[in-house]
Amino acid sequence: MTNSKRSVTGTPPLLGARALNRATLDRQLLLRPARLSAAAAVEHLLGLQAQNVTPPYYALAARLDGFAPEDLSRLMAGREAVRIVTMRSTIHTHTADDCLTLRPLVQPARDRELVTFRKGLAGVDLERLAALARDLVETEPRTMGQLREALLEEWPHADPQALAVAARCRLPLVQVTPRGLWGRSGQVRLTTAEHWLGRPAQPAPAPDAVVLRYLAAFGPASVKDMQAWAGMTRLRDAFERLRPRLVTFRDDSGVELFDLPDAPRPDPDTPAPPRFLPEFDNLLLSHADRGRVVPPEYRGRSWKGNMAYRTLLVDGFLAGLWRLEEDALVIEPFDRLTRTQRDEVTAEGERMLHVMHPGSAYDIRFGVVRT
Repeated sequence: MTNSKRSVTGTPPLLGARALNRATLDRQLLLRPARLSAAAAVEHLLGLQAQNVTPPYYALAARLDGFAPEDLSRLMAGREAVRIVTMRSTIHTHTADDCLTLRPLVQPARDRELVTFRKGLAGVDLERLAALARDLVETEPRTMGQLREALLEEWPHADPQALAVAARCRLPLVQVTPRGLWGRSGQVRLTTAEHWLGRPAQPAPAPDAVVLRYLAAFGPASVKDMQAWAGMTRLRDAFERLRPRLVTFRDDSGVELFDLPDAPRPDPDTPAPPRFLPEFDNLLLSHADRGRVVPPEYRGRSWKGNMAYRTLLVDGFLAGLWRLEEDALVIEPFDRLTRTQRDEVTAEGERMLHVMHPGSAYDIRFGVVRT
């Protein structure tokens, strides 16, 4: 464990990139398969980014011992987990409880998002829009197109896209099943979280409580790190209120990092097995400074425009991309792998395929080094 005591000069101890990497991997359940249920893992991780349907399933396959895709699919079908826009204005899979609390927490950010669309909403009463949209989707789940058309009848001179975005920002709209179920397909149809879950939303939790949960899942971290994860601002006060209960470190750039006193901070030399992560995995998106996972020479390599690639970790750090073709798992490393590394990556690929696609015949192929 890394020493958390201050130096005699009062300067917080240094945590280099590898120390931060191992600590974050441990919190993210990526150092070793965790013996947790899918529900417990989704709760611990404060949700899983889910711009597409399959990433949460692959994210849990990389993290849990004994996971099967049906485990998460049953939670979705049983309304114990939902897909909803929360942090960073992106779709996340949350437990029902977190849906009803974390969405209120980020509601101010969703309200600010509407400033971008103010021209298209000229003359629109947003309170009336929210009430009308709620009645529409609670009467029957609607697609965004259906919702847009209905709202446009009320405000024919408004921008149609702005009307739909306003409904999504003002209301906690969840995607109803079968959307989100493993092996199923379906249009995105929306209703309110309260209607779908059969219970009212809870008051927004104090930021302090969410800070502690964030550190448990993503720490050690700076104030800016959490703000990047949440898509929120002005969280410094919450960290300062919690300072007596926390320990502090500094990274290689001198940035102050906060952490829970008893949280795991493994030795930087702790082995980190290869991991196949989905596009939009939380590990790569939840810090302002991603250097704890992404080496400087590979910055920007996991994205193209607005599209994210599936990523490969080797020794805990971003090391390549992967994709599934009709008959093969294709791995494209960013640099040449040693024979040992290739063997370990192959073994992890076989494990992932067994979990996610049992009974399917996939070859494992290494593509050319992706430069």
